Amino acid sequence: MIVAGIGWLIFQHGPMAPNRVTAATAEIADLQSSIFGIGIVEAQRSYAIGPTAASRVRRVLVDVGDTVQAGQLMAEMDPVDLNERATAAQSALQRARYAVQAAAAQVRDTEARHKVAASNAERYAELGKQAFLSSSAVEAKQQEAVSAQAGLLAAHAAQDGARQELGRLAAEQAAIGKQRSNLLLRAPVAGIVTARDAEPGTTLVAGQSVLRMMDPASIWIKARIDQARSGGLKTGLPASALLRSYPHNAFSGKIARIELNSDSVTEERLVSVTFDQIPTAITLGELAEITIAFPVTARALTIPNAALHTIDTRDGVWQLREGKLRFQPIRTGARALDGRVQVLSGLAKGDRVIVHSERELHEGDTVRIVDSLAKGNK
Repeated sequence: MIVAGIGWLIFQHGPMAPNRVTAATAEIADLQSSIFGIGIVEAQRSYAIGPTAASRVRRVLVDVGDTVQAGQLMAEMDPVDLNERATAAQSALQRARYAVQAAAAQVRDTEARHKVAASNAERYAELGKQAFLSSSAVEAKQQEAVSAQAGLLAAHAAQDGARQELGRLAAEQAAIGKQRSNLLLRAPVAGIVTARDAEPGTTLVAGQSVLRMMDPASIWIKARIDQARSGGLKTGLPASALLRSYPHNAFSGKIARIELNSDSVTEERLVSVTFDQIPTAITLGELAEITIAFPVTARALTIPNAALHTIDTRDGVWQLREGKLRFQPIRTGARALDGRVQVLSGLAKGDRVIVHSERELHEGDTVRIVDSLAKGNK
């Protein structure tokens, strides 16, 4: 009896005992496939406000968290010698206007001289034909007419040069005006100030920001999605977001953009999710959990995802056939976050598959199906 008892223990609960397993049945059901990812709250439209040339901050009028309107003055840079340069440019411009007036007067004077010289040359030529004047006198008047014509051309050239100089100085004055305008840092759009990077007295190089702001209506989540499960992603798919500041409230949204570039190191795709209604008091840089829902797959053959195994690069499930364990290769499709996976081929409705096992499974093992692997269950 003792030997029989020991044998019973060995073959029922010892190393020779059948491997206890749990099983599930392949069922037809509507499968809601979803994909999960981690993202960061960002602003699609953010702006760095700073000078276009090296300068010193004169004053800053807004602070972090302030709401500003488009065109509102946010900060001002020190003009240094720009005001004096503007005054000098104004004086040079006025002098150029006087030069244009003088050139115009010179043109009128030379036109009158040319008119008289041409008339005299014509009259002397007629008198020379009648032998009332010598040829030398006629030639002298013709020379005077030619000189007057040259003087007129020179006067016109001087007038054109004075006008061009006036235009150049006017352009320089306009450029100085734009430089003075660039010293006034204004909000490009309505938004919220997110950072104050410089204080009055700080010297900045061109392009360095004094303030940063963003358009609160452009807040979205940049999320990373596993490439292996990203097939079927497209813009417009519904999504839900759990923020760290709202761990129990899921905010609805949709995919607004799918990046063309993926991360080859982490094997993830980048997607941007917009909110249907942006949460209040949301902060940039906050972590968020994103769940993207794919269209429902109607009447799909499904099994628990835990039943899947990979052997020799083949996906499949373990089945009990004639009391022995056999590996059945299958082809899978969509997967849901509730632990169900679609079976495209390899199984039929009602087939039983092994879900969990007490020990590692091998081909031909003897198993016993139980309701639960917890001790005491049969």
